[in-house]
Amino acid sequence: MILNRIWIGMFLIAMIVATSKLLFWQDTEIFRTMVDALMDSAKTGFEIALYLTGVICLWMGIMKIGENGGAVKILTKAVAPLFSRLFPDVPKEHPAVGSMMMNFSANMLGLDNSATPLGLKAMKELQELNPEKERASNAQIMFLVLNTSGLTIIPVTIFAYRAESVSPTMVFLPILIATFISSLAGLIFVALRQRINLLNRVVLAYIGSAVAFIAALLYYIILHPEDGAVISNVGGNALIFSIIIIFILLAAKKKVNVYESFIEGARDGFSVAISIIPYLIAILAAIAVFRASGTLDAMLDGIKTAAVFAGITVTEWIDALPVAFMKPLSGSGARGAYLEIMSTFGVDSLQEKIAATLQGSTETTFYVLAVYFGSVKIKNSRYAVTAGLFADFVGIIAAILISYLFYTNG
Repeated sequence: MILNRIWIGMFLIAMIVATSKLLFWQDTEIFRTMVDALMDSAKTGFEIALYLTGVICLWMGIMKIGENGGAVKILTKAVAPLFSRLFPDVPKEHPAVGSMMMNFSANMLGLDNSATPLGLKAMKELQELNPEKERASNAQIMFLVLNTSGLTIIPVTIFAYRAESVSPTMVFLPILIATFISSLAGLIFVALRQRINLLNRVVLAYIGSAVAFIAALLYYIILHPEDGAVISNVGGNALIFSIIIIFILLAAKKKVNVYESFIEGARDGFSVAISIIPYLIAILAAIAVFRASGTLDAMLDGIKTAAVFAGITVTEWIDALPVAFMKPLSGSGARGAYLEIMSTFGVDSLQEKIAATLQGSTETTFYVLAVYFGSVKIKNSRYAVTAGLFADFVGIIAAILISYLFYTNG
């Protein structure tokens, strides 16, 4: 499993770098720093899991209401033509279709906390269809890669970070374009591996509709940039809460015991949350020692030297690369890297705007893989990591190019 090799590699590289610092630079604090980071990562992992427990219970309870009330079945029928082609191994009216659709919807609205429990539920339902329980199925890989590509229409959290900017929503259009390119790259990669025909008329119709919606949204935001924050903060969250109300009303109409349905789903959510903790701590520990060893700083210095040697005169994107490096590994790590860049270079600097675009263009690939696959005890992820990292790479390149296109005068 490639994740196993990467995990081992991060520890070994950190050890080599730390030993070199001790022997050649007399950095007597390096190992203490790494051990402290390792201990902090265990604490952070448990705190994140503890927080996720409540959120997972909440959303799995709500999804159970939707299932019992028939709302998920309605949603499933609406997307069945597309999903039947992207997920040919999943029956058209299987509960996983509704869970996946809800997960994608939450991701597109930038509501990460809502998306995670919905994604875990979808993964659990896909596992029921998996004939080889320890080996990722085609459907699970497609679902994971579309998750890790991080398609986000309304990046709520990015707008919040940029609250002190002259125009917090300035990064909206570049992020939307970059994340769409990333998602499309991931979809094409997996479709080619699984021999899925994306030129099918039904698939093209759905994708075309999505492109039309995005184009219309972009057109409106371009004409009315002052409404960007309202659409992000009010529209996205209002839509999510409206879905909850619809679930409750449909269930009540069918005379379903809504409260008991919620409790049943929440109880399942608690079990899922507990199973995540070991996998979460494992990935955070590797990331912690990798950062604390100084390996990331060394990588940036090497890239800048190579870029200057190659005659590249613009190097602001290199200062923003910590976000790109950390994003596939850790959402909190990427968030910290972005805020550090904002503090160092200032809001609305070119470095900050590039970092913001990178932050919104992809998802935390290894976190998603570790948590989602870990929740159903998948050990063989097959090509999921490769596909996810390919989508990340394309998204990073797109984010950098688009940033220079939008944020400079040429």
